[in-house]
Amino acid sequence: MGMLVFLAANFLLVLPSRYLGSGELYGYLPPTLAYLGTLLILPGMVLAALLGARTFRTQRTRGTRVGAGVGALIGYSGFFGLAWLAIALGLNRRDQAFRTVVFPDLGGSLAFYAFVPLTLLAMGLVILALYARGADFERRRRLVYAGAALAVLAGLGVVATDPDPLGVVGALISTLSGAIGGYVSGSGYARAGGDDMIPPGAEIQRREPRRKPR
Repeated sequence: MGMLVFLAANFLLVLPSRYLGSGELYGYLPPTLAYLGTLLILPGMVLAALLGARTFRTQRTRGTRVGAGVGALIGYSGFFGLAWLAIALGLNRRDQAFRTVVFPDLGGSLAFYAFVPLTLLAMGLVILALYARGADFERRRRLVYAGAALAVLAGLGVVATDPDPLGVVGALISTLSGAIGGYVSGSGYARAGGDDMIPPGAEIQRREPRRKPR
């Protein structure tokens, strides 16, 4: 559901550009992010199922904040990851969705070679934060912050190397769309597992059974 909201959000955010300006953003971003959604939806479903099977319910505010943050990180790194792949694999010559190349001067630069290790390390820290056994919320948050800092650094390196306006706007919209999709996903953990998954000492109140009308 979060991925579908991500795709819908980016389409609606970009839609005005179809009628304003050249429409280049509209022709580039929705097909590109649809490609990203296709790549992520199956592994995302598997990871979500594994996470949901072992996750206690959480307060709605915390669940939506964490979901929005992780979603924004996925949207941000995912966009730059596709831009990196388009250059590394020459996708503009293979796929119509990548006929527009953003950050074209990135290839061969320090940022090009540093992007993959920084992003993989960031992804590892976030996954560790989500799946680590016995870690409290503060430790998980520190891991996510560290991963986010590395991911942001990798993206900023790309932008600093080749400040392409279309790429920068695309990254911002992808990040915002990811945050919206993550917010929807995170709201599900306020109800995850029902009352059986309320952690010990939590402030979450059990739902009272509804009385049938007489």
